[in-house]
Amino acid sequence: MIEVGDALSRANSNSPFLAGLMERQPQLVAQLEKGDFEGALAAALSIEIENDTAATLRKRRQGVALVTAIADLAGIWDLARVTRILSDFADSALESAIAAAFAERVPDAPAQGFAVIGLGKHGGQELNYSSDIDPIFLYDPETLPHREREDVADSAVRIGRKIIELLGARDENGYVFRVDMRLRPSPEVTPIAIPVEAAISYYESSALAWEQAAFIRARAAAGDKALGDYFLKSIQPFVWRRSLDFGQLANIRKMSGQIRDHYHKGQVLGPGYDLKRGRGGIRECEFFAQAHQLIHGGRDPGLRMADTRSALAGLAERERIGGDEAATLSSAYELLRIIEHRLQMLDDRQTHSLPENPADLDRAARLHGLENGTVLVDLLEPIVTSVGAIYDGLAGEDDENTKRLADDGLPLEDQLSALGYADPPAVAQRLARWRSGQLRAIRSSSAREAFETVLPKIMEALAKAPDPSNALARFDNVIEALPSAINFFNLLDARPALLQLLADILSYAPTLADALARRGELLEGLIDTSAFRLPESRDALLDELEARVVDDDYQTLLDLVRAFVGEKRFAFGVQLVEGQQDPLAVSHAYAMLAEIAVEKLTAATVAEFERAHGKVPGGELAILALGRFGGEALTHASDLDLILLFSGDHGEESDGPRPLGATQYFNRLAQRVVGALTVATASGALYEVDTRLRPSGAQGLLCVSFESFAKYQREEAWTWEHMALTRARPVYGSAEARTQLEAIIAETLAMPRDASKLAGDIIKMRTDMATHKPPKGALDVKLLPGGLVDAEFVIHALQLRFGQGLHPQLDRAADALIATGLLPEGFAPSQALLTRLLVMLRLVAPDCEVPPEPAQAVVAKALGFAKWDDVILAVNAARGIISAEWQGIASRLKLEYKEKKND
Repeated sequence: MIEVGDALSRANSNSPFLAGLMERQPQLVAQLEKGDFEGALAAALSIEIENDTAATLRKRRQGVALVTAIADLAGIWDLARVTRILSDFADSALESAIAAAFAERVPDAPAQGFAVIGLGKHGGQELNYSSDIDPIFLYDPETLPHREREDVADSAVRIGRKIIELLGARDENGYVFRVDMRLRPSPEVTPIAIPVEAAISYYESSALAWEQAAFIRARAAAGDKALGDYFLKSIQPFVWRRSLDFGQLANIRKMSGQIRDHYHKGQVLGPGYDLKRGRGGIRECEFFAQAHQLIHGGRDPGLRMADTRSALAGLAERERIGGDEAATLSSAYELLRIIEHRLQMLDDRQTHSLPENPADLDRAARLHGLENGTVLVDLLEPIVTSVGAIYDGLAGEDDENTKRLADDGLPLEDQLSALGYADPPAVAQRLARWRSGQLRAIRSSSAREAFETVLPKIMEALAKAPDPSNALARFDNVIEALPSAINFFNLLDARPALLQLLADILSYAPTLADALARRGELLEGLIDTSAFRLPESRDALLDELEARVVDDDYQTLLDLVRAFVGEKRFAFGVQLVEGQQDPLAVSHAYAMLAEIAVEKLTAATVAEFERAHGKVPGGELAILALGRFGGEALTHASDLDLILLFSGDHGEESDGPRPLGATQYFNRLAQRVVGALTVATASGALYEVDTRLRPSGAQGLLCVSFESFAKYQREEAWTWEHMALTRARPVYGSAEARTQLEAIIAETLAMPRDASKLAGDIIKMRTDMATHKPPKGALDVKLLPGGLVDAEFVIHALQLRFGQGLHPQLDRAADALIATGLLPEGFAPSQALLTRLLVMLRLVAPDCEVPPEPAQAVVAKALGFAKWDDVILAVNAARGIISAEWQGIASRLKLEYKEKKND
């Protein structure tokens, strides 16, 4: 057949993807050459790779892609047939993936209780040539099979993940379908598989206008069809409302305007034009039909068809739209979809834009049987113009979406340009997404109203931010992550001064921006001017916390402490960003904050535990802090190094209703204390806790007696454990218990040491550490040569070798060693400089890479320098001093070690 031969030739010459398929599937090409398209399709769908579902589906997909492409290019199958075949294949692929997932997890159980709802073009059986599918996974907890002792929700999620893997994972055979789960209810917070009743409840109470439009094309595509149909029937009142109020009409107009606002680039016909999102494109045809279906379909079930062209025909038949409009849009939709398929056939990419490269545009044109790209653009020009003009009537010339930002009548991008944004189209895209209703923080009408009220001020403040690009991106992250933002927006509206502070935070400090995204109320803590002062003392900070405790409920206290610590850490970080405090002072404040949290929560946990198990006579829990916590020099990101111990006789038993032996008692209590410090509650997480420095490390008991601890330190501890002990200090326990622990520490550190063994151990430790923990980035001043780890090794080596400078705070230890002549004068300021830089980088560059220029200026100011280059020079000089000192000490230790061995 001439048409087939020409189609094969065009495919082979212009489409690398199709040429590759033809080479891999010669048996299908032979059938196509004979004109046996139905036989070729049947052969493609019957491909079987034994015991390999993933490979089978990928091979079938290749076959279907080849057959439909050639049938399309030859004009044998029209658009409706092609898209139906692609959609049917998606259904069958889903069925195969579901069967495989069930066979793997519950092999002897029926595949029931799990349904796939198809949305978008898949739901309307109009699937693209190279398209995502947009499913919703639903399950029935009562009927879904699951493994013994497995939570049914976990089982549903694992089945869903397996389906996504089988369809979407790429291998040597490509993929089957990309799976986009973002159309499910509240995708930012829900699991990928949702209980059917929860989904119904969501659509009955919380769904948005765009979701209503999406369900016009929804259907039960695979799995438990009865379950899927039950769900769709249940939400019919949400999709098809008998009356349409003014607010709903406004939502439709907003959605229509946002289609154009969201994708400004690609609106103009020519290279780069977006066939899907551009003015006069595919989406405008679709939404024109859907908008009228939403308006009239509630009272007219005959308008509830899923595919676009049927909907247009039905609307015209019932005189809801003009017959000429329907005919124009329907024919335009067909041609635009066909050309879209040509673009996707080139390289199997989900693209919708005409190539900007002239050669690629020519290839797409020739694939369609045209001479070149210019002819293709000319073919599209009248179509796009007609669709755009029809759609203008739906969107309306007074579309408020272009005027809400500043209410001055200027087009949105002009307003953004006037504010100073360098890339108004990109910013407009972000704005459109914020206004789309997809973000849970701006989902309710009250949230949208609050947002629109303050939006002009926000956009002005972000435009004037020190780093507008980062500020805008991080603000986007904040409002995307916030569960609710009404109070956040109202606060910014009521306190305009916070806007500039917010712009600084978003510009300089990704760590603080992330915290704000988790808890928008953190900004409220900055209203009070006291937020910009550091606590006078640990006791003053504890008093402030105590003042917030309103009752003795343990769970309430867990939340309260987390909220308090989060607020204070955030405020301390803001003080750093604003250059109001010395980073060393803030580091100390972080440590004080951690200490009062440990004290308050440990005391509450002990009291809670004692109600059930009583007390151990003569015994109590005590906690040692080590590392940066012990040295009272935490950063914003520090975890807490703790050792939990107990005093008294380990042979005693508690005196409560449920008595426990002392060792069991204190180990259970210790576990609960660690949980109180680490478990995330509604107010978020608190601290990461590291208990690996306890006797015998992770292999040992979580909590041992003072006696066992002292014996271990005397007889079994490694040199590195004694090095760690130089920064140990009690942070919980009675005065008597603290005194006992301090005595054990002092006794351990004063032990006589074999200089040779000490030398060998320290050198090996530093060498191993350098091998296994390389620097994370160019500014990892902790792990780089001459960095803070080297400084610590210098100090600890001298402390253990000479018994001098034994203070948990490294700066005081360094000063003492300098005073005895064991360290040079320049060591302490070098260590202090690197510590200041570490504290700053944990906020502005947590990846330890060089921060953007605006943040560089903040860091330089905090460190007392005029510019970033001065910082780098000073840091390099400090590292040189520390490195030289470490090399000198290491050489001395090696010499001692050698001499001892020779003896």
